[in-house]
Amino acid sequence: MFDLQFITHQTSRYDTLSGALLALRGGCRWIQLRMKEASVEEVAKTGRLLREECRKYGARLILNDHVKLAAEIGADGVHLGLSDMPVREARALLGKDYLIGGTAHSFETVQRHHRDGADYVGIGPFRYTTTKKNLSPVLGQEGYTDILRYMRASGITLPVVAIGGILCEDLPALRRTGIQGIAVSGALLQAARPEAETARFIRCWKEE
Repeated sequence: MFDLQFITHQTSRYDTLSGALLALRGGCRWIQLRMKEASVEEVAKTGRLLREECRKYGARLILNDHVKLAAEIGADGVHLGLSDMPVREARALLGKDYLIGGTAHSFETVQRHHRDGADYVGIGPFRYTTTKKNLSPVLGQEGYTDILRYMRASGITLPVVAIGGILCEDLPALRRTGIQGIAVSGALLQAARPEAETARFIRCWKEE
C-alpha cells in the first residue's frame, strides 16, 4: 500500500505542481503536498489542482499539516510533523476514513502515534538532507533496525515509511529492516530526468 511517497519541494527548476507531475508520470502513486512557507490560500489552490492530477493517475494525495483543508479539497489524508496538530486531534476531526501519518524520530514517538490512532509513521532522517530545515539527528541503518526491533517486541504493527536523503542503492538494506515504504523528494527533483529516476526508485524498491 505504501511503497514510494513523493514529498513536494520547490526548486530552481521545478515549482511545486510540476515536480509532483513528474513523479506521477514516473509511476509514483502517493504524493504528499508540503508547502511550509505558503499561505493557506496557496496550499488550497495548489492542492485542488494536484488532487485532480492525482485522480487521473489513481494516486493518493495527502497534505502536510492543514488538517481542516484536507476534507475541504478532497485530499486522502494528512501527514503531521511533531510541531503540527497531534494525531489524536486530527483523527477526531477527520474520522476513520482519512489516512493520517505522523513523523517520528524515536521509538517513544512511534508509541505515541500508535496510541493516538495513526495509520503509519514516517521515521527519519536516514541521512543528512538539505530539503528540510531543523533536521533531527540522523538515524542511519542502525537506527531503523533498533526502532523496528522495539516495535516488533511491543507488538506495534504500524507501517513505517523511511525518509531523509534516501538513494536507490540504500533500498535493499532498508527493506531488510522491515520498513513498508520510503519517502523521497530531492533525490527525484535533483536528477537529470526526474520521471526516469522515479521509475528507477520504484524498480529498486520492488527488487528482492
